[in-house]
Amino acid sequence: MRLVEQTQDKDDPDPKAFACYGIDIRFQETEEVWIRFVEGNPRSDPTIDFLKWTLAKTERQGIRVLLMFWDHASWHKSKKVRTWLHQHNQEVKRAGKGTRLLAVLLPKKSPWLNPIEPRWIHAKRKVMEPERKLSAKELSERVCAVFNQPVLPWIANSKLSS
Repeated sequence: MRLVEQTQDKDDPDPKAFACYGIDIRFQETEEVWIRFVEGNPRSDPTIDFLKWTLAKTERQGIRVLLMFWDHASWHKSKKVRTWLHQHNQEVKRAGKGTRLLAVLLPKKSPWLNPIEPRWIHAKRKVMEPERKLSAKELSERVCAVFNQPVLPWIANSKLSS
């Protein structure tokens, strides 16, 4: 199958760019991918919002520590995200409740070490349509269906580029 780059019409209401945050959760017999979408490119603020949402879900499931593998994307390594992560873990330790998050950076240029990467590859193959441009709504619905997840409201991105 061959993909052709689709152009966006000037009056197209869809965002020019959007991103899908995802985490591959493996806990006891549970194995699933949790996903959220954000309009625009990933940045620190929506990344923190995704982490808050993820940690609230893991806390409800009784997960005390979440180990997350990250690539070297700028929004993973930003000072704002690292500061928030440190403060969050300190608060969990102080309060004695919540889920601590241990973020581990993978070696550069080694995506095969990240357990979610094969899932992304298979999902892309299942949702793509080479003949036409999918709307943001349609694409997000297809991705959610692949991972058997509900379509949730998109995370706000307060710093959309113009």
